[in-house]
Formats: sequence, structure tokens, C-alpha cells
Amino acid sequence: EDPYHPSNTPIYQTATFVQPSCSEFGAYDYTRSGNPTRTALEKHVALLEQAAAAFAFASGMAALHTVMRLLKAGDEVLVNEDIYGGMHRLLTQDCVLSGVKVTFVDTTDVSAVVKAITPQTRLIHTESPSNPRMRISDLRALAQAAKRHNVLLSVDSTMMPPVICKPLTLGADVVIHSATKFFSGHADCTGGLVCVRDPELAHRVAFLQNAEGTALAPFECFLFLRGIKTMHLRVQQAQQSAVQVAAFLMAHPQVREVYFPGKGGCSAKGLAIHRAQATGQGSMISFVTGSVEFNRRFCDACRIFKTTVSFGS
Repeated sequence: EDPYHPSNTPIYQTATFVQPSCSEFGAYDYTRSGNPTRTALEKHVALLEQAAAAFAFASGMAALHTVMRLLKAGDEVLVNEDIYGGMHRLLTQDCVLSGVKVTFVDTTDVSAVVKAITPQTRLIHTESPSNPRMRISDLRALAQAAKRHNVLLSVDSTMMPPVICKPLTLGADVVIHSATKFFSGHADCTGGLVCVRDPELAHRVAFLQNAEGTALAPFECFLFLRGIKTMHLRVQQAQQSAVQVAAFLMAHPQVREVYFPGKGGCSAKGLAIHRAQATGQGSMISFVTGSVEFNRRFCDACRIFKTTVSFGS
């Protein structure tokens, strides 16, 4: 839509846009409500995820918080029991204060999820693989169960970017990413993404994004657009490296267990489910040694891998 037809999306680094007149609005008015650079990013992400719409937020946690804001007091959310720590904090120290009931359940066991559903359940939220235990949930089966009970399914797919997994095509209603990881790939910007399958739900997410002022700024949108261009190459190479690292860890005498959605890193059942819903194993690995001291020495001895609180870059 840019009148100059740039080959690369420009950064519309502006807070406001001049309107045609005092009695009519243009396509954009205030960057909190909309910005051409953010629109470009959101359209790209929607295409990648095969979503009705995608929304860019200031962080992954802002994206997760917005999804939880779809619930009201008295509603219940079922959450996988080994959820990411930041999400656990949001649920147990924030959402509950708004009157939302939070119930933790083993989402790798679909029958346990179905048994936990109550008349108040409005949302099932999970990760597959989970962070950090890399447990595999059957997204198709969860989506089918959720639909039978008129419940939404949201999936935090941060570990599985859309070049290897598209949960919306498996039946999920909402997909969330901490874009800081694989969408960026350069460890130089933070952001979050919410992708939805239903246009009506998209209207509600758009309202919350605007009303609560959580949208991603133009410069960060530009950086994520840059990251998307190389995401496929980065993810594929990282997966190849992860297979070699996982094999090394599995053979090491000090390592008790390796959690990895590849051969030897999870149960045969979990591996079969994962391969049926993703085209790759990803590049995240967790492992257990049983020794805090050994873990410290291992981490401090790493030269290629840096000790940081994120991944994917």
C-alpha cells in the first residue's frame, strides 16, 4: 500500500498520522492503534501460520496476557502442568486475582484433560514440546476434545516456529509465540505474536491490543520482518546441530536423561505424535545430570553456547 513501492518494508517511526480532514479518518491515526510497519509484520505472520489474523505485541508475555484477557471472572483455564515459568507466574499471581480459575493438568493425557473440563472451562492452554521438560501433547486430539466441549485451545508454539509446525491447521484456535526467539534470530528485539483462526476472536484480540496499548513498536516490527527472511534457514541448521548435540549428551556418562523430541529423547508414543504434527524436532534440548556442581561446570565451560535467559538466536 506504500505509494513508493519499496522493495523492503520501511520503518514508519511516527506516533501519529495526519488525517484527511477534521471530520474523517485516514487508514492510520495513532501508532498504538495501527502502524504500516506493524501491519506488514502481522500480515506476514498470518500467512505463515495460516491464520485469519495475527497480532504483534511488545513481548511474549504481553501476548500470553492478552490471550488470558479473553477470559472473565468465573471462567476456568486448564493449563499443562509443566508450563513455562513466566506463564505460571502470570496465571498464579495475576489471572487468579481477576477471578479466573486456573487448573493444572497433564495435557499429554487427553483423557485427563477431558475429565478436568467443567461447565466453567473456557480455555485449554498448552505447549508442545513443553518448556523445559519437552513433553509432547497431541494437539489434534486436544483440539477435537476442546471442540466437543465448546472450549478454546491455545498453544504456545514458541519452540516450534511455523516453518516446522502450524497448530492452527491441527485444530487449535489460538497460537502464541515469543517472537524474541526464532522470529528474531538475532537476540536484538523482544516481541510476542498471537495468531487466531476465527475472525470474531480476531476482533476481540485487536480490541484488547488497542485498548491496553500492548502493540509492538515500528522499529521492532522491522527487525522481526528481517528475521523472518532467514528463519527457515536458521531453524533447519539449528535442528541439524541439535541432533548432534543430543546424541553427544545421550552418550555421555554424566548425563542421566535427555529431553528432546527426537530419537532417544522421548517415548516412542511421544515421538510418533510429534512427528505427526511437526516436520522437525526443533533445536531445544533439556538434560539431567543429578549434580548441581557438574551442571555449573558444564555451563561455564561452554564456548559456543552463551549463558542467557532466551533461545533461538
